[in-house]
Amino acid sequence: MNPYTPQANLILGWLWIVLGFLSGSIIGLNFNFFRDDWLGGYSGLKRRLYRLGHISFFGLALVNFIFYFTARLFAEPGVMLKVASWGFIVGAITMPICCFVMAHFPRLKNLFYIPVMSLLTSGFFTLWEVVTR
Repeated sequence: MNPYTPQANLILGWLWIVLGFLSGSIIGLNFNFFRDDWLGGYSGLKRRLYRLGHISFFGLALVNFIFYFTARLFAEPGVMLKVASWGFIVGAITMPICCFVMAHFPRLKNLFYIPVMSLLTSGFFTLWEVVTR
């Protein structure tokens, strides 16, 4: 059984689009959202992290879509491309979690290293595979 399939990135991309709509609906339909002081006000850390978590669903869905179409260009993916596939998935899953957790527990800011390093490594590996082929 081959654990590599860019199909997982495509599925995650569409799931993240749906979760982006859902998280935006939950935040937007909450009538407290319209209060200026909700979650510390528009420039408050909690509110900024909630917005970042919400928008990260869409941004990282697009990254996974782009990876999916890039990976399909290769007949036989190298090890770096396989690692990048899973790294983009890990980064997409952990980024909104870190944002929402950090909104309430700012001391856990180092958790951001997980999605950031995962996404940076995956981006570099993908770029390497594209440039060297």
